Amino acid sequence: TDHGVMYGAVDFYKEAKEQGIKPIIGCEVYVAPRTRFDKEMNFDSKPYHLVLLCRNNKGYENLVKLVSLGFTEGFYNKPRVDTELLRKHSEGLICLSGCLAGEVARKLANGEYEAAKNTALLYRDIFGEDNYFLEIQNHGIREQLEILPQLLRLSRETGIRLAATNDAHYIEKTDAETQNILLCIQLKKTIFDSNPMKFPTEEFYLKSTEEMAELFKDFPDAVTNTAKIAERCDVEFEFGVIKLPEFKTESSDDNVSYFKKLCVMGLKKRYGDAITEEIKDRLKYELETIIKMGYTDYFLIVWDFIKYAREHDIPVGPGRGSGAGSLCAYCIGITGIDPIKYNLLFERFLNPERVSMPDFDIDFCIEGRQQVIDYVVRKYGEDKVSQIIAFDTLKARAAVKDTGRVLGLSVKFRNDVSSLIPRDLKMTISKALEQSSDLRELYDTNPSAHRLLDESMKLEGMPRNDSIHAAGVVISSVPITDIVPVKKSGDAVVTQYTMTGLEALGLLKMDFLGLRNLTVIKHCTDQIRKTNPGFDINEIPVNDSEVFKMMSKGHTTGVFQFESDGMRRVLSQLKPESLEDLIAVISLYRPGPSESIPKYISNKHNPENVKYKHPLLENILDVTYGCMVYQEQVMEICRVVGGYSYGRADLVRRAMAKKKHDVMEKERQVFVEGAVKNGVSEAVANDIFDEMS
Repeated sequence: TDHGVMYGAVDFYKEAKEQGIKPIIGCEVYVAPRTRFDKEMNFDSKPYHLVLLCRNNKGYENLVKLVSLGFTEGFYNKPRVDTELLRKHSEGLICLSGCLAGEVARKLANGEYEAAKNTALLYRDIFGEDNYFLEIQNHGIREQLEILPQLLRLSRETGIRLAATNDAHYIEKTDAETQNILLCIQLKKTIFDSNPMKFPTEEFYLKSTEEMAELFKDFPDAVTNTAKIAERCDVEFEFGVIKLPEFKTESSDDNVSYFKKLCVMGLKKRYGDAITEEIKDRLKYELETIIKMGYTDYFLIVWDFIKYAREHDIPVGPGRGSGAGSLCAYCIGITGIDPIKYNLLFERFLNPERVSMPDFDIDFCIEGRQQVIDYVVRKYGEDKVSQIIAFDTLKARAAVKDTGRVLGLSVKFRNDVSSLIPRDLKMTISKALEQSSDLRELYDTNPSAHRLLDESMKLEGMPRNDSIHAAGVVISSVPITDIVPVKKSGDAVVTQYTMTGLEALGLLKMDFLGLRNLTVIKHCTDQIRKTNPGFDINEIPVNDSEVFKMMSKGHTTGVFQFESDGMRRVLSQLKPESLEDLIAVISLYRPGPSESIPKYISNKHNPENVKYKHPLLENILDVTYGCMVYQEQVMEICRVVGGYSYGRADLVRRAMAKKKHDVMEKERQVFVEGAVKNGVSEAVANDIFDEMS
């Protein structure tokens, strides 16, 4: 039960289920002393704590509503609810009276026994006598021990049962110091400063049944009640069921017929007289798959807001990522790249053998992006569209610097230690200790460095603060707060679950990416049109020899994705002559594939050197001079050499992209067996699989 938020609920639920533990979903909400609308410093700045646990899915729905309204209506330093909201949304919830900061405990500590009793009776009335408990705790704090007898008296006089709990802020008792360091980082203090927020004892860890039984041996019923409450809490999250918003067309056709019509019209527009049987079959297959998997509305939603952007002169990118592999998307204008011409595979975008949400990443001009989002909000309703939360985590170097400051170490010392950690986006301290001999030596010989790195390792990866995801927008079929808690971030409403949590719950997540280069191109186009009104950026030739001469000289400062020194060096060696060369060089210029750049350049200039490990590879790799460059090529090789379906080939591609070695080793066996059936020797098949990996 986080304070006032439910950020961790989905991740916690998934992990608990995976470990065979029953997840109990709840929240320690803040209750306004008066109403949620009262916001005066003297009266309303110290809200009470109250623990709410979900008994069932109705309880989860109500908790989501309460936590959301705490932000959207009751926020005053903290998200706050009040008794009016609790009454309205009490069904399916079990309520515990809270810690020392709870209203009952605070009134008892102030000597207001009758007021505390009236509060307890009020909450019993709101939640029902089976669903309200007086919470007792013992962390060795004087105030807790002083009010224990009064809570017992209150329980006897009202019949409200006791429940024993332990406020857990860390797992092991030894983590108390780490938790204090984290608190000091947050408050910009050191461990030597006086800190009113510092926890008074080291008892705030996850205690065992035996420890709790010993701690409350005079209150055995309270411990039993806690177990009974746990038994009664049953929430089932529904994962993998897509909750698409309904797309309403202005046509009399149903959505499926309308979508088919758009695709057929688009096919004629894109290909004219060049429609082959192969293209017709591909469109038919894609339509069948999209309709069968229930994604018709998804395509229509994306088509609609891209159409809006184009009608309002907001530049849209021609397509990025796997979405460009869909012929349907090309026909209806979601993408502008011919998937047939470039051998792009539909299964990479939508795999009929794996139920996962397709994902169009759409680039918009940065000046018009918000306009498109505003259109989506107007169309589907403000309550059904939201931006998405993201969490900045403590990275390795920052963890060392922050922890060092809190431990009182000198700026020079903590900078010296952190500078030995290699600069890499995914670098961790444990990886750095393996890679840097200087860091390992310092760790082994210097006690201050040893302690600093040990504490930093416990903290790296912890969420540091929340922000708004740069591109993500979620669109729901029902009000967002029926499924997901939200919070206010400035004026924006943001989901409390991250993108992965939302996707797991089946919500439609769209990436509205702002791309500055589209804006630059628009400004250039506007300038050109002042003297050449008929100019159209989409009509410029992609085989202009002057452009390739310019790029071959490495004169590409200001050219999107070709600006870096390294890329300019590669261009001047490669001497590109076609769009295909540029596509390949962008794909090769990244970790892993970059090892093939010298081979690619050499083979381009000396075609007689191109060798194939097996004749079956020639038609797949000829476009890249015998080098494996694209994920599509990996999928084609799996299909042609290993005898896979495109769907199965996509699963191998995903495993490789995510470096899932265990999955890949299982697939190796299947691939080699299939290759042998197709006349490829076992040794060559293994060799091909190694190169794909």
